[in-house]
Amino acid sequence: MAASTLGDAQQVESFVHQLINPATRENALLELSKKRENFPELAPYLWHSFGAIAALLQEIVAIYPLLSPPSLTAHASNRVCNALALLQCVASHNETRALFLQAHIPLFLYPFLQTMSKTRPFEYLRLTSLGVIGALVKVDDTDVINFLLSTEIIPLCLRTMEIGTELSKTVATFIVQKILLDDVGLNYICATAERFFAVGAVLGNMVVAQAQMVDQPSQRLLKHIIRCYLRLSDNPRAREALRSCLPELLRNSQFTACLKNDDTTRRWLAQLLMNVGFSDSAAALGAPDVVQPSPVMGA
Repeated sequence: MAASTLGDAQQVESFVHQLINPATRENALLELSKKRENFPELAPYLWHSFGAIAALLQEIVAIYPLLSPPSLTAHASNRVCNALALLQCVASHNETRALFLQAHIPLFLYPFLQTMSKTRPFEYLRLTSLGVIGALVKVDDTDVINFLLSTEIIPLCLRTMEIGTELSKTVATFIVQKILLDDVGLNYICATAERFFAVGAVLGNMVVAQAQMVDQPSQRLLKHIIRCYLRLSDNPRAREALRSCLPELLRNSQFTACLKNDDTTRRWLAQLLMNVGFSDSAAALGAPDVVQPSPVMGA
């Protein structure tokens, strides 16, 4: 086992060195992206290896001319997404996460999130870019939230929530959810009516879109939408506004029937309805552990 581990480490070291050479970089990107799950120290190794992160950033910047007018091929998309997968590895590692933020590397990904093309290469590019941001917010860290809020991440996520596929919408909504779950993020979004209604409008449109699906709504996406609404209802001003702008579909038992086997989301939805004053609809869900909102919070 030790010999195998040593061999893997030597192989990874060889591929990292190959990143620096443009002639061998493409294969190195592919091989390293395959090995990232089995080599937990890949992130610090990449970060501290001369030229490795610069090579990954070169791959990202090289794609910019293909964004507008949209001319990204599947091959080019796959190649840059392998580089993004390695950056996600760096973003998720405890030793390199803060360094990743201090270098402002997420900003290199934002042009990908600004694209509007719905072709598969662009969608794959957006989804993989969102995966890097998602890796940052998975760990509850206010420094990460502060960094993201200092950038344009909220409008970029809202855009993906409007135009993306179900999977990219789910990741973008998860990122917004994690930002909201931090007090700094909740206060930021609820600080102005414009920010609150921008988020609320997109969430509302997504609920309507889910109701119009030929198949039943995506339970996973709906779960993140409801959690966002529930967190917004923790803010007194937002809760007051939700009383008039919360989608009626969330009180429609036929629409929410898809949640019948998801006790957690049903409980979140019942608590949300209770918070904003729809106690009858909350009771109809039959979810346990729902509490009356505190009068101190302005309910």
